[in-house]
Amino acid sequence: MGVLLQPILVSIIAGLFILVLPKTFRKMTEGFSLVTSLYLLAASIRIFLKAPIEADFLYVDSLSRFIALGIGFFGALVTLYSTRSMSSYKDVSSYYACVIWTIGISLLASVSNNVILLIAAWGFLGLLLYTLINVSGARSAAISKKTLIIVAGSDGFMILGFALLWRITGSLSLSGIRVEIDNPLSFWAFLFIAIGAFAKAGAMPFHSWIPDTAKEAPITVTAFLPASLDKLLGIYLLARLVMNVFVLDNFSRALLMIIGVITIMAGAMAALVQNDFKKLLSFCAISQVGYIVLGIGTGSVIGLAGGLFHMVNHAIYKSCLFLSCGNVEYRANDSDLDRLGGFAKMMPLSFMTALTAFFAMSGIPPFNGFFSKWMIYQALVEKGSEGGVLWIFCLVAAMFGSGLAVAASVKLINGVFLGPRKHGLAREVPWQMWLPVVILAVLCIVFGVFAYIVPLRYLIIPVLPGGLAFIGAWPSIKAALFLLTGLGAGVLICFMGNFKGVRESPPYIGGEEISDEMRLSGTEFYNTVKEHGMLRGIYKKAETGFFDIYEQGKNITLGFGRFFQYLHNGVLPTYLVWALLGMMGLFLFLVK
Repeated sequence: MGVLLQPILVSIIAGLFILVLPKTFRKMTEGFSLVTSLYLLAASIRIFLKAPIEADFLYVDSLSRFIALGIGFFGALVTLYSTRSMSSYKDVSSYYACVIWTIGISLLASVSNNVILLIAAWGFLGLLLYTLINVSGARSAAISKKTLIIVAGSDGFMILGFALLWRITGSLSLSGIRVEIDNPLSFWAFLFIAIGAFAKAGAMPFHSWIPDTAKEAPITVTAFLPASLDKLLGIYLLARLVMNVFVLDNFSRALLMIIGVITIMAGAMAALVQNDFKKLLSFCAISQVGYIVLGIGTGSVIGLAGGLFHMVNHAIYKSCLFLSCGNVEYRANDSDLDRLGGFAKMMPLSFMTALTAFFAMSGIPPFNGFFSKWMIYQALVEKGSEGGVLWIFCLVAAMFGSGLAVAASVKLINGVFLGPRKHGLAREVPWQMWLPVVILAVLCIVFGVFAYIVPLRYLIIPVLPGGLAFIGAWPSIKAALFLLTGLGAGVLICFMGNFKGVRESPPYIGGEEISDEMRLSGTEFYNTVKEHGMLRGIYKKAETGFFDIYEQGKNITLGFGRFFQYLHNGVLPTYLVWALLGMMGLFLFLVK
């Protein structure tokens, strides 16, 4: 019991202590926050090693133990990164307090076995997210309000779903519930709870808070919550429902697969046309959630394993991308791709970590993103043995979505690190900022090359009932060696070549040399996607908020308000008519 409660209580007390520290003690605030985050990392490692643990309302099994480990790991990295990246913010006490509280409350959510305790932790995390977004000041007020409404609204559905679950089972213990989805009540209970998981993870249509948050909030907030912790917690809840609480029927699994495919395609298509790298990365993050939901929706063991593995991989490479590009924003004070470029030579370490994460997100072997996507593809092929055509549609969409992710990533890398330099000289960021991204980039390689030995063996396979069997083989270590040998041979040939006789000619069109005005930037090239056929109408609707559940909900609410405002016109005869109609309706009801 103490193993679980101690880090949670320490995080609460430490956050309160940070708040009462004088603002002039900035170094002390940063140092104390870093030490506390390292303690919470050590506590999460202890929880991982001691699992399974069972207490009165807390429970740690093979699933929640590695979620707890991820929470502590990302919390420590982001806190270290923040000690320098947040240097331009005057008052950071509330920021660090919320970060520490978020780590502790996330641990509580991941080990809660009681529904009431889980709901309380889930709701408190929503308030912390609202506060962290508001760190940016007045410009983020509207975004934080939108985020709170979407997250709180989805939490309301989740509470309703748990209420229905309690109505069916009479139990508030997640480990003691097992419900078959064989009637409408159980289906709606599952769907309502899943909505809470979708909103936290960023699956469509509850995704729109993530791009806005990425644009206005500090890069550390985006890397910490939408990119890592919220993905871990949202998918953890969905996996818990599928594995331990509900027995899904074919329709429920098909629904998850369809939601996954829509999220993949819509997120990737939206990422293509973004000119702000933070919004581009956020839409890529939304797209990658679709793979996780798709894998879990297949209902197979390898699909579940691939979904969970991709959840871990996504948190790693997406945080790496956010923080690597955040290094550029720290130096350039800008995130617009049209005003960036040429940072590869000035910040080579950040460029290499971003390139590594780019390969991982694009599903290029031997990086970790390829391995988990390969497992999900296997699950879809295995799904084909059951018949039907949905698996074919999902497989094609998933592979096409991966190609779109490559295109969006190329736009990002070209716009930020390659191309002509549009800023003055810049140098690499301090070690507090490059060390976390180097650790994440190394994990992108290790979790891909040694996938069988490290992450699958210690994190994923213990979660699965009955182990894991592949329908195909991918020799990750041998493949990495072959690729490394080929690259080494190419580099050797390059250096052995004779370049003295090489003549360079300037590029030209129609006999005229290409000037800077004639060059087409990567962002301008991708903008042509918005003008292609039926995509033009879809993109225009997206720009007006047609696919934004928040905007549509706001329009409906304001429409009702305008309707009742029209009725409330101050004319006495109108009120008398409504009173008469109300009395007639009441009379008819009582007569029946």
